[in-house]
Amino acid sequence: MEQRSWSGHVFIATSVDGFIARSNGDINWLTDTPGETPGDDEFFASVDHLLMGRATYEKVLSFDRWPYGSTPVLVLSSTLMPATQAATDGQSIRVVRTLAEAVSVLNEAGAARVYLDGGKVVRACLAADLVDDLVITRIPVLLGDGIPLFGALPGALPADIRLQTLSAGQISGGMIQERYSVVR
Repeated sequence: MEQRSWSGHVFIATSVDGFIARSNGDINWLTDTPGETPGDDEFFASVDHLLMGRATYEKVLSFDRWPYGSTPVLVLSSTLMPATQAATDGQSIRVVRTLAEAVSVLNEAGAARVYLDGGKVVRACLAADLVDDLVITRIPVLLGDGIPLFGALPGALPADIRLQTLSAGQISGGMIQERYSVVR
């Protein structure tokens, strides 16, 4: 894989027991949470590209509105059609087949700060040393089962990844937000 010319950033929510969605992909426990996650607006304003997985992309398409404005999106998928598409509000969406292709496309596009989203994409980017920092917001709910952010799924991390805690604390609605940088 070619060297990247951009920084990779994770901004994601999990249940207290570490799940990003129910086993069927449902995230109603997340969208029904009272309060707004502080830092959302600042974070999204700071990124110039997004890289997400197919399941995340399909979930976002089910929302009432596209939450990313005109920020270019790459969707990592081996099943979606690879053509570049335009969403209803002028959004640029491009499907890429491999992480190596995503790195190349982001380099060519002059990406500076890339938002990495979706469990498989986050794990793959961590394993490929493409993540610089993570913001993980823990929602005060226990799901008991679901899709873990980390753990025993295909694409689990191949080795320990050391993190430096930048901050951790309670935010609105009883949520806990943790900020980490990846130690290299």
